[in-house]
Amino acid sequence: MDPLPHKAQEANGNGNGHRKKPHAVVIPYPMQGHVIPAAHLSLRLAARGFAVTFVNTESVHQRTALALGVDPLRYDVFAGARCADVRYELVGDGFPLGFDRSLNHDQFMEGVLHVLPAHVEELLRRIVVDPASTCLVADTFFVWPATLARKLGVPYVSFWTEPALIFALYYHMDLLTKHGHFKCKEPRTDTITYIPGVPAIEPHELMSYLQDTDTSSVVHRIIFKAFEEAHDADYILCNTVEELEPSTIAALRGKKPFYAVGPIFPAGFAHSVVATSMWAESDCSGWLDAQPAGSVLYISFGSYAHITKQELHEIAGGVLASGARFLWVMRPDIVSSDDPDPLPEGFAAAAAGRGLVVPWCCQVEVLSHAAVGGFLTHCGWNSVLESVWAGVPMLCFPLLTDQLTNRRLVVREWRVGVPIGDRGAVFAQEVTERIDEVMSGEEGEELRQAVKKVRATLEAAAAPGGSSQRGFNDFVDELTRRCGG
Repeated sequence: MDPLPHKAQEANGNGNGHRKKPHAVVIPYPMQGHVIPAAHLSLRLAARGFAVTFVNTESVHQRTALALGVDPLRYDVFAGARCADVRYELVGDGFPLGFDRSLNHDQFMEGVLHVLPAHVEELLRRIVVDPASTCLVADTFFVWPATLARKLGVPYVSFWTEPALIFALYYHMDLLTKHGHFKCKEPRTDTITYIPGVPAIEPHELMSYLQDTDTSSVVHRIIFKAFEEAHDADYILCNTVEELEPSTIAALRGKKPFYAVGPIFPAGFAHSVVATSMWAESDCSGWLDAQPAGSVLYISFGSYAHITKQELHEIAGGVLASGARFLWVMRPDIVSSDDPDPLPEGFAAAAAGRGLVVPWCCQVEVLSHAAVGGFLTHCGWNSVLESVWAGVPMLCFPLLTDQLTNRRLVVREWRVGVPIGDRGAVFAQEVTERIDEVMSGEEGEELRQAVKKVRATLEAAAAPGGSSQRGFNDFVDELTRRCGG
């Protein structure tokens, strides 16, 4: 499937004797939460004089095109960014397009580990026609970038889409193992105080994969190999803000050139020139317009993680009992692709008049709406940054991976959200109490004031002369020098 074949040599100069542009090949991990920041990073690089080749998997491309209702064979994700020098390439992941990657998660991950690298190498050998002017910007979770970059003779930029804190914890898995907090048969409960740049963290605040006693899963194998590669990266580019994680970033800079350049958003935040949604988006604006300011609880558990039916029913019971107005994104496979209607029987009738349930929506548009006063979230990093930018406090129900550690930042460090149970231990009564606190109680007002302060930090970092702008300028200058521009 090659809907829009591009001439790779175009990305390395026009052949008329002009100085060649530096060429960045950007490859996001094939999940929506990773594609979104990579797409907007690509536009930023193009705006700073890079020729960019953005590499999507055929599966993600098809889902994005079908979500928009357009022909995948004729669709270019960057078609709306007409002035940007971004080429668009596709690569197979080893599975048929009709294969359900959500339902068969582990099998899909085995393909990402063992099959995708060969397809990527074949593509890169075609499009990297001038290694001296090219760099590889690849998601940190890939298992091949440093090795492949060395083969091709290009620098490897490890693009980290999560907080610096989480990068530091994965980067120092050897220390966690040495001290018995990882790869141990009996989970430890004592505070972790020996990770450089991390003053203290509790074991239950680690990412879910670092809390597992069985470390033989395919995801663990991916993480181990990916961070072997990350140790050999030339540069780390991170979607975070220096003022939010100063000690962690300072410690990481002692290891590698580390650039904090977040938050990576569309130029207009709520309106993007590139489409990255893998589900058709419902237009919720009419319903939201009819609700009082700050009265709506927005609920979404992201694009990837699953929730059990029992957990879902407890949360649904708590939402109903709270009396709050709500907009709930119920992804079709949130429990399983085999269970497309997992809400409790009678929920829709009980919620009539004050609640709206949709399969998917444009999250930044919803969070930006004046009617939204709280966000019940899984704490994915994109969701956290978007919620802060929109000034919306969070109710945190992390499901897996980085989300548990993100909750620590949201609840303990920034105090812009509250916890709302844990996996297997979320109960309707607590859900109701937390919703009432955030939507109408004194605690909610305190959270809103705290969110304003953190938002101001993000805005200052992203503004001209701010830390993230300086970081991005330094990064661009270094890569332009390195890639002969």
